[in-house]
Amino acid sequence: MKKKILGALLSTMMAASLLVGCSGGGNSSNNDGSQASNNETDESKTDESKKDESGSGNIVGVAMPTKDLQRWNQDGENMEKQLKDAGYEVNIQYASNDISTQVSQIENMISGGAKVLVIASIDGDSLGTVLAQAKEANIPVIAYDRLIMNSDAVSYYATFDNYMVGKKQGEYIEEKLDLKNAKGPFNIEIFTGDPGDNNARFFYGGAMDILKPYIDKGTLVVKSKQVDFDNVATANWATETAQSRMDAIISSNYADGTKLDAVLCSNDSTALGVTNSLEANYTGEWPIITGQDCDVANVKNMIEGKQSMSIFKDTRDLATQTVKMVDAIMKGSEAPVNDTTTYDNGTGVIPSYLCEPVFADKDNYKKLLIDSGYYTEDQLK
Repeated sequence: MKKKILGALLSTMMAASLLVGCSGGGNSSNNDGSQASNNETDESKTDESKKDESGSGNIVGVAMPTKDLQRWNQDGENMEKQLKDAGYEVNIQYASNDISTQVSQIENMISGGAKVLVIASIDGDSLGTVLAQAKEANIPVIAYDRLIMNSDAVSYYATFDNYMVGKKQGEYIEEKLDLKNAKGPFNIEIFTGDPGDNNARFFYGGAMDILKPYIDKGTLVVKSKQVDFDNVATANWATETAQSRMDAIISSNYADGTKLDAVLCSNDSTALGVTNSLEANYTGEWPIITGQDCDVANVKNMIEGKQSMSIFKDTRDLATQTVKMVDAIMKGSEAPVNDTTTYDNGTGVIPSYLCEPVFADKDNYKKLLIDSGYYTEDQLK
């Protein structure tokens, strides 16, 4: 009897032991499962961190002035493509030439996690407050093509040699009129760009350094007497504004058949306005007309003999250089520059990279614009 009782007790204890073992095994299994779950969570977090590093952590904000001018569309497209090809996420915005819109867009880029800002400003003096936010957030700023003034948040400047642009335009007129040898007088009118665009003063300055001596000695005559920058500036570089002003100049000075020999236009949108006005109002021999940007409409005019030349600034080159600057900044390095003396924005000289412009005319436009792939022949028909 005792043996039976003892046997029963031993059986009970063994069963309990087995239950405890199963229970322990279950806990171990659960713990392993929980650990696996934790590992998955950690891996998930790691993946998310990687996503942050390769996604929201490499956003480049690109602020362009407007889509109303062809050149800004080209700049924006080139910039976006090359930045994406380099592996960056791009937030590109166009501001319709409205300053408050551009300020708002830049604010959104800052709050949206941009690590670098590339800004072609509408008005170089209008971004001080919003760029102070960028500086506080330690976001480097590259001024693109137009220098941003009076802000110590600007880290770098990427542009073409703007003084050289104007100088080449002046030299073109000098050569075509043979001003070094001819006595003249030759009649000339002057159209430059927006007074809020710092580049306009460089374009004007480069051209006038060539032409002003001839004006001073009477070889060149400005019949409208509009010579000073403030008198020849064109708000927003607007074609319509240039056309309206040229209408008035022709009416007052050239309607009687007086010959107009040259018109210095700092860019293609002003040149287009001048050309439109001449076609409608001027009956004399066609003048030399300069320009800049090689816009499609202006190249067509060049081919037809209505515009003499346009400065070609290959925006692919500028985009390439800007991407190199962005890439260096993202990697914690100094951006490549080739000018540390010229461009003072009011807070100090901004380290700059200057691309070299060239001029296009009817003799070389095919090589520069078509053979290089900038345009197709069909685009210029």
